[in-house]
Amino acid sequence: MADISAAAVSSLRGRTGVSILECKNALEEAEGDEEKAIEILKKRGIVQAAKKAERDQSEGLIFTSEGDGVIALIFLKCETDFVARDENFVALGEELVGILSSDGEEAAKALADKKMPEAVQKLGENISLGDIKRIEGSTLGYYLHSNGKIGVIVSLEGGSTEIAKDVAMHAAAMDPLYVLPDDVPAEAVESEKNVWKEQLAEKGKPEEIIEKIMIGKEKKFREENALVSQEFVKDPSKTILQHLDGATISDYVRLAVE
Repeated sequence: MADISAAAVSSLRGRTGVSILECKNALEEAEGDEEKAIEILKKRGIVQAAKKAERDQSEGLIFTSEGDGVIALIFLKCETDFVARDENFVALGEELVGILSSDGEEAAKALADKKMPEAVQKLGENISLGDIKRIEGSTLGYYLHSNGKIGVIVSLEGGSTEIAKDVAMHAAAMDPLYVLPDDVPAEAVESEKNVWKEQLAEKGKPEEIIEKIMIGKEKKFREENALVSQEFVKDPSKTILQHLDGATISDYVRLAVE
């Protein structure tokens, strides 16, 4: 077997857009001959699949899988909602998320590299693996929206699976960007402050009054964008923090087909 250099793999990848693993395998089979390697890839339909990869993928579905103390979540992307509903696309998503749950991220990515070219050929449009998440914990809950477009995982310290599922369902509906008010980045706050200052100045508010109003606006902005301080959608009389009843959120992931 030919000794294939990283430079040779990089060159073939640059010409074909095919994955590093597929390039290396083709070069080994072609004993280092790049032109022969390209022909091998063409015969496998992989180069055509790579060309399709240049096309935009704004559709797809979210898939989840639950194991013993673990929940996995993947976004499998495609070009059209028609393909997203195809049974072959759905079967691929379920297989990938199952492997992610049981064997981890590297195994899921390796399977995707192996399965994706064939799926692209069969379905006739670009398909790729988007965000993938795998959360381990003692108290886990997830929510997958009925349309398959939004998936959430919540891991708690304390509490119960039921509470974790409630929080995941809430997060799917309300799309909080952060867990705690203090998690909201200073840059995001400063960006909003610039807008608030202009608005208040236009209303003729004195500088000293503006500064006091800004404190309240910042507090509200942080709370509105933080999961724990939002009003619980199933019972707006209390916040998520109150619904947690002493439990704390140790991990939170939300994936969506935008």
